[in-house]
Amino acid sequence: MPKMKTNRGAAKRFTVTGSGKFKLRKANSSHILTKKSAKRKRKLRAGKVADKTNEKQLRQLLPYR
Repeated sequence: MPKMKTNRGAAKRFTVTGSGKFKLRKANSSHILTKKSAKRKRKLRAGKVADKTNEKQLRQLLPYR
């Protein structure tokens, strides 16, 4: 059976933690920042862990991670 291919788009967006969870960056933090409040921008800086309901899909997209 041939090797599975890693989805490159997902590989650039998600990293796997030591416990096997998927870490990602929040959206809406790169431009049009003037109208966003300081509190909102500060919260966007923090990372996020992908929801448990999406883990099965992410494991298929990133088979060797």
